[in-house]
Amino acid sequence: MSEIMLQKIQDLEKRNDRAFAGGGADKIAKHKQNGRLTARERVEVLLDPGSFVETDRFMTHRCTNFGMEKNKVPGDGIITGYGRINGKLVYLSSQDFTVNGGSMSRTQANKICKVMDLALKNGAPFISINDSGGARIQEGIESLGGYADIFTRNVTSSGVIPQITAIMGPCAGGAVYSPSITDFVFMVENTSYMFVTGPDVIKTVTHEDVTKEELGGAVTHSQKSGVCHFTANDDKHCLLLIRELMNFIPSNNLDDSPTLGTKDSPDRIVEALNTLIPDNPKKPYDMLQVISEVVDEGYFLEVHKNFAQNVIVGYARMNGRPVGIVANQPQILAGCLNIDASRKAARFIRFCDAFNIPIISFVDVPGFLPGRDQEWNGIITHGAKLLYAYAEATVPKITVITRKAYGGAYIVMGSKLLRADVNLAYPSAEIAVMGAEGAVNIIHREKIAKAENPAAERAKLTAEYEQMFSNPYVSADLGYTDEVIEPALTRKRIIDSLEMLRNKRDTNPPKKHGNIPL
Repeated sequence: MSEIMLQKIQDLEKRNDRAFAGGGADKIAKHKQNGRLTARERVEVLLDPGSFVETDRFMTHRCTNFGMEKNKVPGDGIITGYGRINGKLVYLSSQDFTVNGGSMSRTQANKICKVMDLALKNGAPFISINDSGGARIQEGIESLGGYADIFTRNVTSSGVIPQITAIMGPCAGGAVYSPSITDFVFMVENTSYMFVTGPDVIKTVTHEDVTKEELGGAVTHSQKSGVCHFTANDDKHCLLLIRELMNFIPSNNLDDSPTLGTKDSPDRIVEALNTLIPDNPKKPYDMLQVISEVVDEGYFLEVHKNFAQNVIVGYARMNGRPVGIVANQPQILAGCLNIDASRKAARFIRFCDAFNIPIISFVDVPGFLPGRDQEWNGIITHGAKLLYAYAEATVPKITVITRKAYGGAYIVMGSKLLRADVNLAYPSAEIAVMGAEGAVNIIHREKIAKAENPAAERAKLTAEYEQMFSNPYVSADLGYTDEVIEPALTRKRIIDSLEMLRNKRDTNPPKKHGNIPL
């Protein structure tokens, strides 16, 4: 090696060392005090070992205002590049809070946009790790323009490649809108938060006292707003959760989801399901148990676990093939649909449909939650989102009615009437406009009032109504239910149906886009 080449290589190594140093040893030490990982450590945990290739390591900002020309760090507070998760190509960015608080500059936005464009061109997921104090104030509108460029790419990529955001520190102001457009948002408990306006502004404007954690912490957004899909105990847990999610979703809207081998027989009979549904239709049971009994190895990755718990959504495998599962939860609000549950399920269904993931629905729903607050806050519009999502979806759709399926909620929850491919029902299924008691009180109001013993007459008429309508056979007679099955056969029938639908082709009429009720 020549002396000149040796000097150039040594110079390169020094430049690399400067980039790897981030904001310096002191700032890194302070950053790691609460058990947080650095931006580079996060990339290392997320990706397969040795697979990361960094882009634009030496880019710096061009701002000369307020002495910023003296404060330049290679990379400008963000690491970008590509690598692999379980062998699958992904592109990513990871903000470095030790460099100018991870603040968004024009240069930082350019780096992000470059890898987002590559992700879209190459049909690979994009993962954004956010840890930033917000827009770089010294750059003014250039920073805001950078955010807008990212948002535009988020929208363009939506439904084409999966987009995942990990909030691993602050995310405030305009920065929150990119995560909200992406498909899944992960947050770390006690160290991450999101809000449009912070506690200080809120106190000034509305005189409310609220902490960052109460306003926009992981618990708040996973339980109250639904902005957050997954919460993690710490940085490492968050990144490993992302790796787990990636096992269930394809690289883009034209690829199939990854299928894995399984030792769980597709013909397995699940005897436990024959005794799981209570004889008393008012008694709750755990729908998660139904799901775990049916899916491969009993493994179910629940999404939005802490939000709108009256409906369950998440991913599992059936004979090695990934499926999306939507289910009512009788243990919470009797499985009723409300505003939050409708939004949660609709968003999940639309993701599954966009990325060719079959949808399995387990139904036990007595109706939509009644009440003034629900009506005033738009249950009509929000409930219609769920209806729209099911009706629009062209992926294989299989529905299993375990017990109650009443009224409009029956229609909305993946019924045959919304183009579901296969509708199965247990013998315990009650498919009707409403429950027997409510129906009898309406149909036979005068007859009951005139009876010598109204209570006895009501009980007699209720029993007759149940015999006529509170069963799956009227629906089966009309063809709305394809088969009434023994619960123990649920796994086998679903897998048989998935295999039958493997080559399903269905399309919606040509249009620019539908107008989903927002």
